[in-house]
Amino acid sequence: MNDIRSAGFTGLVDLASEKLGGKAIDASDEFFAPKENLLKSSKPIFIPDKYTVNGKWMDGWESRRKRVAGHDWCIIKLGVQGIIRGLDIDTDHFLGNHPPYASVDACLSNNKIVKENEWKEILAKTPLEPGSQNLLHVSDDNIYNMVRLNIFPDGGVARFRVYGNVKPNWGLKKYKDLIDLAALVNGGRVLVCNDMFFGSKDNLISPGKSKVMGDGWETKRKRIPGYDWTILKLAASGKIKKIIVDTNLFKGNYPDQCSIEGCFNTEISDHEITDPTVTWKELLKKTSLKGHIENLFENELTDIGSITHVRLNIFPDGGVSRLRLFGTPD
Repeated sequence: MNDIRSAGFTGLVDLASEKLGGKAIDASDEFFAPKENLLKSSKPIFIPDKYTVNGKWMDGWESRRKRVAGHDWCIIKLGVQGIIRGLDIDTDHFLGNHPPYASVDACLSNNKIVKENEWKEILAKTPLEPGSQNLLHVSDDNIYNMVRLNIFPDGGVARFRVYGNVKPNWGLKKYKDLIDLAALVNGGRVLVCNDMFFGSKDNLISPGKSKVMGDGWETKRKRIPGYDWTILKLAASGKIKKIIVDTNLFKGNYPDQCSIEGCFNTEISDHEITDPTVTWKELLKKTSLKGHIENLFENELTDIGSITHVRLNIFPDGGVSRLRLFGTPD
């Protein structure tokens, strides 16, 4: 199966992800398979001999064969609001029962029931391929928190991804309170790392506690001199007041030590952040870590002023489940 990055969506967030709180809240029909399957983080599977009382079990959302006018639809509340840049309408394993066409509407609303005139079409009626990731670009600069997947006339979709840039409602946040400026739900991003053999760098800023070791950032055992590192871009520039380096579930494989640096550069591109000319200032000096706890650093931090990026260095290697960078945005 192709990866979404092949469509040029690198660095974008699945705004509808269950992990971020995305939820399928309503559907016109889910006779053969429930709407909740659409947002599963796992890849779709197929079990040849598995059936339900209604027919063949399918790992996706599937409506019955439509014998009246109209089409089927599913409404999804995004986990985080944002600007939508791409869609993945995945029909994996749906071969003779996939929808021939789909369209997508979106809206920004806090109401449980959205009026028809509040929806805006962000993807016109488009042909779908069976058993495939249908990767589709969106050109719309508006912020949305809900989407409606329309399928014509009926059928099954295995997974639905809504890729974009997180745009939190900063107006609802009190700036006098500390905000996790690195959090994915606030618009933080992990840009790059030197190694993520056992666990993705992107897990570092996911919401909530990690449930398994694989839900953290973990590098391979280092057999050469050096250390491992990762660089994050904050949701907004600001001063960091408190840091949590969470090694939850990393017991015999947490880093021995870490240090954290920051820089202020609002003009630098994501791929230029590793340039040796970038000036980093030490926010937290090289400090010992403990395993399977939230390592809290507050009084140990150096005031380096406002920063836009953070570099976490771990010595020599190991796993960190979450990195929380609490501060005040500029």
